Amino acid sequence: MPLLNRIAGYADEMTTWRRHLHQHPELQFDLGETAAYVAERLREFGVDELHEGIARTGMVAIINGQGDGPTIGLRADMDALPIEEATGAAHASKHPGKMHACGHDGHTTMLLGAAKYLAETRNFSGRVALIFQPAEEGGRGAKVMVDEGIMDRFGITQVYGLHNSPNVALGRFETTPGPLMAAVDAFDIHIKGRGGHGAMPHETADPVIAAVGIVQAIQSIVSRNHKAIDDLVVSVTQIHAGSAHNVIPDTAYINGTVRTFDAQVQAMVMRRMAEIVAGQAASFGVEAVLDYQTGDPATVNDPACASFAAQVAREVAGVDHVDAECPREMGAEDFSYMLQARPGAYLFLGQGPGAGLHHPAYDFNDEIAPIGASFLARLVERAQPAPAG
Repeated sequence: MPLLNRIAGYADEMTTWRRHLHQHPELQFDLGETAAYVAERLREFGVDELHEGIARTGMVAIINGQGDGPTIGLRADMDALPIEEATGAAHASKHPGKMHACGHDGHTTMLLGAAKYLAETRNFSGRVALIFQPAEEGGRGAKVMVDEGIMDRFGITQVYGLHNSPNVALGRFETTPGPLMAAVDAFDIHIKGRGGHGAMPHETADPVIAAVGIVQAIQSIVSRNHKAIDDLVVSVTQIHAGSAHNVIPDTAYINGTVRTFDAQVQAMVMRRMAEIVAGQAASFGVEAVLDYQTGDPATVNDPACASFAAQVAREVAGVDHVDAECPREMGAEDFSYMLQARPGAYLFLGQGPGAGLHHPAYDFNDEIAPIGASFLARLVERAQPAPAG
């Protein structure tokens, strides 16, 4: 695999960085220790500018290339998850109830590796903006960084991100033009009826029966209201009601998630869910309130950028280790906000067999760190070649 030789030489260093980060996980925006460690490495590398305190604990480092040119953005997420680690690794989390169960320690390490190489070689024109982002796991840190103006402030013209992928062949890159990951919405339905004795249901307005009717009807949105070729998931994930065998309760509660790629499909789901909740409530003589919350939008790759990134990946991993038209998936990623702000692409990098993301036994595979760093560095050099001569 044709890694950049200088980055291949960083492998042991990168493992040290990654395992330090793994041992000291922090959550969402509270990344004081993580951010300080990353900033210390960047200063050691000799980046030209380091802008800290963006989205509280995020930062953007600037490395100048040779001569004038645009600014390309590379993003890594830094936060961990509220999970008790079960890897048994020597470098396991030292913070109880917190672990890097999604590989953000590895993503940060790969971008640090690219930063070290780019600061040494500067074999590109213009500038590279290294974006270290907090709060990908539920905090919409990417949105906060975009809202705080990083794209305009640093003149970023295109932006790229990379995520590890367990149980995909080690070193295999996957991406696709257009939608890659879904928009993620949530819904809560609060039902108020009139409780009573389980032996006298005729004297009640039963919220349990209404909840069952609403859940069954919601499932018809997928089967009857959308085109089969349009990807859509509507999942009810919780139903809560009652406390005893012989008591019909006053209230019931339902919630769940919706995953879409198309804004029109999303709007249809919102409309139909509101109609179903109102209609079922009326039919069962209860009150029902729908709280529908739109979340992160779909992660949509710019087709030209995705094609370009796939070509760079082929240089690093080989033609047989790149799938440039992989199936899109229903998971979500807040990098979507950066792709709404600027053209770019998001890719997955296989790390071989092992526990899946967000699992207590998951661990990032250090073998892929030089591969990812080589890809990110080569992306800059190919997007913004150094002046001839």
